[in-house]
Amino acid sequence: MANITPIRKEKHQNIKVAAQRDLSHVANQHIAPITAPEYSQAATSYPVIIVKDQGSERYRSVVMLGLEAGENLYHKEGSWNAVYIPQSISMAPFSLGVDPDKEKTLTACIDLDSKFVGEDKEHALFDEEGNDTEFSKNVQDSLGRLYDNEVMNEKFIKELVDNDLLLELELHINLASGETKKLIGLYGIDEKKVQALSDEQVLDFHKRGLFIPIHAMLGSAGQINRLAQLRNLSESTAKVNAIRFSPVTVDEEK
Repeated sequence: MANITPIRKEKHQNIKVAAQRDLSHVANQHIAPITAPEYSQAATSYPVIIVKDQGSERYRSVVMLGLEAGENLYHKEGSWNAVYIPQSISMAPFSLGVDPDKEKTLTACIDLDSKFVGEDKEHALFDEEGNDTEFSKNVQDSLGRLYDNEVMNEKFIKELVDNDLLLELELHINLASGETKKLIGLYGIDEKKVQALSDEQVLDFHKRGLFIPIHAMLGSAGQINRLAQLRNLSESTAKVNAIRFSPVTVDEEK
């Protein structure tokens, strides 16, 4: 289990991080957070979708890594079946977290229970004088970019919600065994409503670069076939015959 804690010089003076880090920490993770500035690259390999946090009205965007909980079809021992790796994955064992000493402020955190962390590793966080090492500064810069991207993502999703451009989806999976499965609670972008935007809205969206992540997300839907292909090439016995996204209708919602 993760032990994520804010990085503190007085507590973590001797902590080091491994020079070689794999992606085994997400081997059983079926979705991963993604931000709007990453959509175009992510769309070349993954379906990019939006989900809603349970018990709230907060939406967040993710890439699908598998077709069921605990399944990551992109991870193989020592390799990753995609060119682009989401920032949220590649930053491990580091992440952004709330600073307990400063309300509503994010700070750099580290997972102390990660196999990549220990006093016997290669990259120190602090030098003998207690100053940040170059490695630590680079990590902080990367986390700063991730924070900026997350802020942009929040604003982008708010634009989708405010303009009623979200479309609730279901993912239908037909298995070779004859069994059918349906994944719910997924959201995409309503292409018809995008096409119906007024000329004024189109110009505004264009000037603000909103169409770049919009079209990337729409185009990524076809990557669901890649997930089916990866499933069928895996050792799983639940082979896929057909797979498709479909909008949730008003009758289905009732």
